[in-house]
Amino acid sequence: MRFYLLDHRTPLGKAIDIGLLALNLVFVAVFVAQTYPIAPGTRARLWDLEVVVATVFAAEYVLRLYGARDRLSEAADPYTVVDLLSVVPTFLVILYPVPAVVASAGFLRVLRVVRVLRFYRFTRDEEFFFGTVSGGALRAMKLLLTVLVVLFVSAGLFYTAEVRANPGVRHFGDAFYYVVITLSTTGFGDIVPVTSAGRWVTVASILAAIILIPWQASKIVRAWTSDDKVPATCPDCGLTGHDPDASHCKACGHVIYQEYESEE
Repeated sequence: MRFYLLDHRTPLGKAIDIGLLALNLVFVAVFVAQTYPIAPGTRARLWDLEVVVATVFAAEYVLRLYGARDRLSEAADPYTVVDLLSVVPTFLVILYPVPAVVASAGFLRVLRVVRVLRFYRFTRDEEFFFGTVSGGALRAMKLLLTVLVVLFVSAGLFYTAEVRANPGVRHFGDAFYYVVITLSTTGFGDIVPVTSAGRWVTVASILAAIILIPWQASKIVRAWTSDDKVPATCPDCGLTGHDPDASHCKACGHVIYQEYESEE
């Protein structure tokens, strides 16, 4: 079980990867759809779909723990914690006798936004069900995913904080629009936070965008700037990565020896 949950090459491993990715998309889409005014019958079908997907993810969580070499370390792994938190709201609603009332509770909506963090599990390494990607492509994927996660989580939190008090926030789309406009510093002013929680969510979103997005982008820049370095190690200070024509360590000045190909 542990092998196939990590495998990306065998047909079964690829099928599990594709299935989990598709269910992730469905799980997030259900959360967004439930914020819109829809018919009671459609809402009931969405709830049934949410329960089915949450059950699959709960089974995946149990199997990952069961198949782990160190179950305590696996349980404390950030990816595993996110897996657990993503299904907790659904099962909390099931345990209550009046699911419709519990489902509208604010703290459950807040927990539901962590579902999008499950996508980070697919960027743990360079192996995917469609093949192996380069380190640069993986870093670019993480940067794009970070931008989307910041926008989605911020919109989810802002929607939760404002939907009951702000007439401009009727569904997730309004909250997402506000976050994009705010983080892009455009600020049309047609939607503004009216609650203290909404203001703090806005502040936290801006800080997260300022910190997380440049942090991911810096990894790409560092990779680009280090592509022209050679893996020569200084025997004195241990610095690795020097210019191709360097004869001395740029950190301590010690003589380093590199192999050169003759141009003749």
